[in-house]
Amino acid sequence: MTGRVPPLVIAPSRPGSAGSLMATSSAKEVARAWEDFAGGENIETGVRPEILASWYRCRDRYDVDRALDVAPEARGDEGRRSDTGVIFTALGGLGALAGQQVERDGAVVTVTDGDGRVLGAWGDPTAQRRAELHNLAPWSSWSEECTGTNGMGTSLEVSGPVTVTGPEHWCEAFHQWACAGTSIRDVVTGAPVASINISRWNASLSERVPPWLTQAAAFVEQEIYRRAIYEADKVVAEFTRKCAHAGGSFLAVDRGGNVLAANASAVAMLGLTGEARIVTGVTEPARRWTPDITGLPEVLRWAKDRARGSAEWSGHARLPVRPGEEPTPVTMRSVVDANHVVGMLCAFGVQEGEAYGGGADDVVGPLPRCVIGMRNDRLVLLAPSEIRYAEAQRNIVWLVTERGRIQAATRGLDNVERSLTSYGFRRAHRRFLVNLRRVAEVERGIKGELFLIMDSRTHELVPVSRRHAPDLRRMLGV
Repeated sequence: MTGRVPPLVIAPSRPGSAGSLMATSSAKEVARAWEDFAGGENIETGVRPEILASWYRCRDRYDVDRALDVAPEARGDEGRRSDTGVIFTALGGLGALAGQQVERDGAVVTVTDGDGRVLGAWGDPTAQRRAELHNLAPWSSWSEECTGTNGMGTSLEVSGPVTVTGPEHWCEAFHQWACAGTSIRDVVTGAPVASINISRWNASLSERVPPWLTQAAAFVEQEIYRRAIYEADKVVAEFTRKCAHAGGSFLAVDRGGNVLAANASAVAMLGLTGEARIVTGVTEPARRWTPDITGLPEVLRWAKDRARGSAEWSGHARLPVRPGEEPTPVTMRSVVDANHVVGMLCAFGVQEGEAYGGGADDVVGPLPRCVIGMRNDRLVLLAPSEIRYAEAQRNIVWLVTERGRIQAATRGLDNVERSLTSYGFRRAHRRFLVNLRRVAEVERGIKGELFLIMDSRTHELVPVSRRHAPDLRRMLGV
């Protein structure tokens, strides 16, 4: 473990220096903004987008009490995946090692599950005792919904490392803390399964902490990636075994609803003529494709719940495969490994097994995934399909849409890419991420360079680097 994740160093702040969180002018500005925002006023100060987005959630969605000074006890873990033991073993070992390294710097390292429930805490004993006064200890809940803006809870809401300093915390009792956290995410579903966080009382965190957290998350996600490949191999093998006997459109999906394999009829039905590789099976998580079938995610969640690890289960529902057409029956059969559903085989035009019990409203499924942008002091909710491309200017990402250029609440193009890959977005250049479904034309330069025209009316160009050109040509069929 030590060979993969470098040692963590938190340089202690000097007494009386700007290391004291409340002594900096920026902290005072944020504190004023926090008072105004929490009081329902609009703010014009330079609060970081990811923090402002978190404040909106705390105030408008979760209604978190600003006077809260102790984190609540965590709820039970019903419904948690059964194969996360090895993930928490690796994460716990990493947390214990980091705790030893930061003990002399007065810091605390904590590890949570995907719901923000603290599973372990390590570090300086004095800092741990102070943290326990706020119930920053095992079996307490530090999700954003329960405890407001904080390193652990907010990292579960966004991709990449998150720092929350002083008055950036939603609850006033935590304003003397500085913390940084990052989530560990399931590479199949994109959902958080854990987080690791470092906290310090009345002192700043080193700028080395976020890079270390990124490396720590990558280390643990290696095990999740390995598991995802293993699961995909099992599903594709089962698909191959049964494909010859399937009539009509037949496809295999992973537990996140992403297509792993499909026969020629399903490829044509879903409009995947440029994705011939799906016929033979795709195991790489980043290259899987998410079908745009209304209600399918909800039905698959129902199917996984009803299967309960049984390889003999099957069920059916009626789904609108194409907009404007009558719903088509689809039968789902579970693929199981070690009593755990790892995917589903879907046969279209077939109606067998248990009937989906949802009504017409349920088939529509949950609200569509939204990308959060920032315009002035407001959040802008964008459907992925609205975004033509994303452009990075250092760590700030601009989303180019029909509503103009909107700053993404998530920082870093890599983080934005991770959240949009399953919606048909691909990297075209180190600074550009494009929505392949919004490419209008392809233009070649005089030296053979490639440009994507995203809006033919304005001749809106996105350059394609040599590194990414071969993949984009193949995906676009040019």
